[in-house]
Amino acid sequence: MSAEMKVEVISRETITPSSPSPPHLKRVEFSLFDQVILEHYVPLVLFYPNHADHHEVDTDHQSLIAKKSSILKASLSETLTHFYPLAGEFQYNDSICCDDRGAAFIEARVNCRVLEILKSPDTEMLKCLFPAAVDSTQALTGYLLLVQVNFFECGGLAIAINISHKVADAFTFSRFIKSWAAAVALGSKCTTDHHPIMHPIEFGAAASLYPAQDFLNAPRKFQKRVPESCTTRRFVFDASSIADLKSKATSAAVPSPTRNEVVSALIWKCAMEASRSNSGSIRPSLWSQALNMRKRSGQEFTENLLGNFVWSMAAVTTESEVDLRSLVARFRKCLEAYNVTYPNGVTAEQAYQKIKESAGNFLANKCMDKYSCSNWCRFPFYETNFGWGKPSWVSIRSFPYKNTVILMDAKDGNGIEAHLTLLEEDMAIFESNKELIAYASLNPSVI
Repeated sequence: MSAEMKVEVISRETITPSSPSPPHLKRVEFSLFDQVILEHYVPLVLFYPNHADHHEVDTDHQSLIAKKSSILKASLSETLTHFYPLAGEFQYNDSICCDDRGAAFIEARVNCRVLEILKSPDTEMLKCLFPAAVDSTQALTGYLLLVQVNFFECGGLAIAINISHKVADAFTFSRFIKSWAAAVALGSKCTTDHHPIMHPIEFGAAASLYPAQDFLNAPRKFQKRVPESCTTRRFVFDASSIADLKSKATSAAVPSPTRNEVVSALIWKCAMEASRSNSGSIRPSLWSQALNMRKRSGQEFTENLLGNFVWSMAAVTTESEVDLRSLVARFRKCLEAYNVTYPNGVTAEQAYQKIKESAGNFLANKCMDKYSCSNWCRFPFYETNFGWGKPSWVSIRSFPYKNTVILMDAKDGNGIEAHLTLLEEDMAIFESNKELIAYASLNPSVI
């Protein structure tokens, strides 16, 4: 991708819900899960090339921008009526005031073609397409939801979205985008058979199971971290490589390992080896994996619950030598132990005690390497059609913090893209690991 890429903001406005929130929905109470989430933005970008013409530069930018922006703004306004907390205001650390203040909508021009980006993805370049930095706060941006529509020379576009983690996790983010695309189809008088409007149940339902705790009411912000020289890389595991990894990781303990287990295990193994090579010592290593709690609560109504409903599973190893099978078995054992925490009949108080115990175990040992993983696979982002086809690439901008991993589906739904941030010296060893190279491609073309 050319280093000369420039993004020029041409308009900013606020999109409000098409209908005001009713009085009884003016306040959404936080759950424990909302409270413990740090205030930052989750960033997702969807790329839509101009498939009608790959060669001719579309010179009628104003007409193109006006038409597509009008469609997106009208449908966003309709969607915010149902996802009313996204148009509200985070207050303290106990609730969202649903005051219909709206969401930010920004239009920008980019002086290149979408295909130039897809041929050579650049994680640093992606920053320019977003309306806010990951570690911004509502106090700085004024919104819980920000959208930037980037129009390219070719007539293609990229829709970059920042959504406050205080009001949405990946599941909620996915439902919001699906509903937004469905609103476009409905507004265009298209059949909704394949684009159902996802009218969510009331936000805040998690508070009935896991109520907010008074001692967590003060807003939580990112801790100022000691500046570290980190770098981010994108690795892609295709379906055949994942099949090979599954075969290699199969054991009596885990006869059918999952995609997530084998990819995570290989990344963890290679990251541990890089860290130990540079430090010259063997430190305990922890892998924290975010888990969707919706099917683990023992309550049917939580399966479609919106807001935040995730917690972390932590696997630890102190061994000097690790292999893929042992790490996958460790993942599976931790997950099975975690699942029995939330069977039917367990009270909210008992579950809360288990959550606190889990958090304590995660934070207790500071003399270890810690890796944090978010798994965004199996969410239907590649099905998002606003009227000009499905996206050619969907990417979540990486978090610029040491030892973070984000997993997403490749476009075919079978492969996995891993966005990994490590210390520069660790990454230098990690990306040259022969075992890793045998299964993963470093930043291949999307097209």
